[in-house]
Amino acid sequence: MREFGYQRASDVTGAVALLGEDPDARVLGGGTNLVDLMKTGVERPGLLVDVRELPLDRIETTDDGGLRIGATVTNSDLAADPEVRRRYPALAEAVLAGASGQLRNMATVGGNLLQRTRCGYFADVSKPCNKRAPGTGCPAIEGEHHNHAILGATEHCVAVHPSDMGVALAAFDAVVSYETAQGVGELPLTDFYLSVGSTPHLETALPSGALITGITLPPAPVAAHSRYRKVRERASYAFAIGSIAAALDVQDGVVREVRLAFGAVASRPWRAREAERVLTGGPATAEAFAAAADAELAAAKTLPDNGYKVTLMRNLVVALLTELTEEAAR
Repeated sequence: MREFGYQRASDVTGAVALLGEDPDARVLGGGTNLVDLMKTGVERPGLLVDVRELPLDRIETTDDGGLRIGATVTNSDLAADPEVRRRYPALAEAVLAGASGQLRNMATVGGNLLQRTRCGYFADVSKPCNKRAPGTGCPAIEGEHHNHAILGATEHCVAVHPSDMGVALAAFDAVVSYETAQGVGELPLTDFYLSVGSTPHLETALPSGALITGITLPPAPVAAHSRYRKVRERASYAFAIGSIAAALDVQDGVVREVRLAFGAVASRPWRAREAERVLTGGPATAEAFAAAADAELAAAKTLPDNGYKVTLMRNLVVALLTELTEEAAR
């Protein structure tokens, strides 16, 4: 592990100043991902800026009826918040599916968005990896890739984003707030993560030296009728091989509004806008749900060992939307 400095920030302005002074500085929240990567040599920061004591640990209702979630809110507090559970239940379910209680007690909302892929080649500094060392190649394409991307990948990287929370946030049009020495800014979550392209090492659109200060969820009545489902390879806590956040409003058998986002299929949480377009205004039937999934997954590009994800995601869409339809009918 590289020798590094440590500074505990007492306010946002001070934290931003520290981050701006050192290009090798990293934000330390719960450290549940960053510290592990430091131990293996993947991350080698020159300075850790501890932000756990910043006044960013509240969940508040916005003037328009949405929610604002501070960046240092722990995953445990997010999942337990009554308003989150009532108005955005899929978000609470996604957080609870994401890790053990001990990790949820430490991990923060801001850190969750910035966690790195769990691709084995990325985590092993003895192996080439374009995401870790640009220009060295992507050995996963010819090697172990059974849990890698089927949407949005390129020949430069086929790794997937590991966040469960991010999938639900993507479904509900979350907006990420940040601050830099130049001022404050916002990024819709769908713009927050960059496409892989030829630069997979550039993962987010955050400006240099930026500190995430919070996430805003706009009001979305349909979100109250939402669920999150995750498929993993073992019953204990593990990263998804496929997941879905879905919200559905059905009236008289017709889909009035639907939100869909996929996890573990791309380098970022994948908003399934084509499936939403196909479903809106049409019948709430298993056949229609399958057709919408097929429309979204038509762009999938599979590798020899991850083609099963197409069928898996199709089945998840049909199963979860059918469940939501049946709940609405009761």
